[in-house]
Amino acid sequence: MTTGSGVGVLDKAAAILNALENGPTTLSQLVELTQISRPTVHRIAQSLAHHGLVGRDMHGRFELGSRLVELASSAGEDRLVSAAGPILLKLRDQTGESTQVFRKQGEFRVCIASAERPVGLRDTIPVGTQLSMKAGSAAQVLLAWEDNERMIEGLHHARFTPTILAGVRRRGWAQSLGEREPGVASVSAPVRGQSGRVIAALSMSGPIERLTRQPGKIYHEVVVAAAHELSELLRVQNERP
Repeated sequence: MTTGSGVGVLDKAAAILNALENGPTTLSQLVELTQISRPTVHRIAQSLAHHGLVGRDMHGRFELGSRLVELASSAGEDRLVSAAGPILLKLRDQTGESTQVFRKQGEFRVCIASAERPVGLRDTIPVGTQLSMKAGSAAQVLLAWEDNERMIEGLHHARFTPTILAGVRRRGWAQSLGEREPGVASVSAPVRGQSGRVIAALSMSGPIERLTRQPGKIYHEVVVAAAHELSELLRVQNERP
């Protein structure tokens, strides 16, 4: 454990969170890594889970919770917005369609950056727009890598299924046809923070008549490339002193 702050329970909570940085960890492993007694580790981990700071994976192992991702995203929001601008413009010019970056905020996904198609029929989503987490390719991406408990909760009344989310995780991108709005298609890919966790979804959207009924097949490569470029740019920026 690192040097204590003098507040024992907070020091122990920090030690548990630090131990989870490298990925899912069993209770026994947490005890070994933190040198804290098993009952105490379990009690604090459960309390952290109650606040979304710790989660459980499909095997019951402890892992960092999605609330930490939300807090980290909020702290770095300005950096994410400024980095996204040029990338969204380039993707818009490559595809001829509107592009956006969404971040999960509570029960909604919020558009924090966008580049609109300049002319013709378009899918207009102004910055600041709150959209449902129950429909759309960006919602799929933001939910697909959540911990198991939050994923199950997010799937309640959703327009997509666990099978669809499994496909999103396997492929690394999502598509939707009329999920959020009739006649609108979209393709989205995950933006990852320095730890590799998904912090946002980068999307392109437009009418089905232009994107076709297989938008992912046509556009997933450029969308995934743009999301990867944004993730890499954020990583480089975070490494700068």
